[in-house]
Amino acid sequence: MKKCALFALGGFVASTTMVFAGEMIDDPLLTFVRTDQFELRDAQGGDRFVWDAQAWVGYDLKKIWIKTEGERAAGNTEEAEIQFLYSQSIAKYWDLQAGWRRDIRPEPNRDWAVFGVQGLAPYFFEVDAALFVGTDGRTAARLEAEYEFLITQRLILTPDIEFNLYGKDDPVIGVGSGLSDMELGLRLRYEIRREFAPYVGVNWIKKFGGTADLARVAGEPSEDLQWVAGIRVWF
Repeated sequence: MKKCALFALGGFVASTTMVFAGEMIDDPLLTFVRTDQFELRDAQGGDRFVWDAQAWVGYDLKKIWIKTEGERAAGNTEEAEIQFLYSQSIAKYWDLQAGWRRDIRPEPNRDWAVFGVQGLAPYFFEVDAALFVGTDGRTAARLEAEYEFLITQRLILTPDIEFNLYGKDDPVIGVGSGLSDMELGLRLRYEIRREFAPYVGVNWIKKFGGTADLARVAGEPSEDLQWVAGIRVWF
């Protein structure tokens, strides 16, 4: 769903040098892992466990990313995807990304080529936008954005939004063409340490058009307001 700590770390590395074996190294190989959402949601039809995480390894301007997100309910994984991406810096705080995405759940699996951008927009909005091209003429797009309000140095309020769009109907996995769904979240976290922060919040999910129709046929809600609690971790 990508950020300030990541870009701060990148800026720090770009302006810092290391001495090793008598040589100056100003672009060391680094790694970064962050779990943005690792949470339990009080949803219609029972509790749901949701994760949204990403990691990268690489240098200041070039990195390999892994992104994953998913949802489990009643002991079953209902949604899960993973992305492997190559990232190239194209501007200050902005990366161009390309690679592969696999939807593991629901079945049947779907594979997509990924083309996207991720970065920090003006006024410090964190943005992750991607276009997906699949087999049999399938296309999709996703836009995620979030902002952080520092109430204190440790207490942080984060609103976020996500849109998903699809170019054609895929009723086998419950997706209709056009705007498929929107998710709005508001989470309040307390950073016990900068790298570890429990949070509580609220999440609203709304399905649209053919996706909403397919959800109702399957006996699922097309709209859901959920209370959430979880932890945010990075290292």
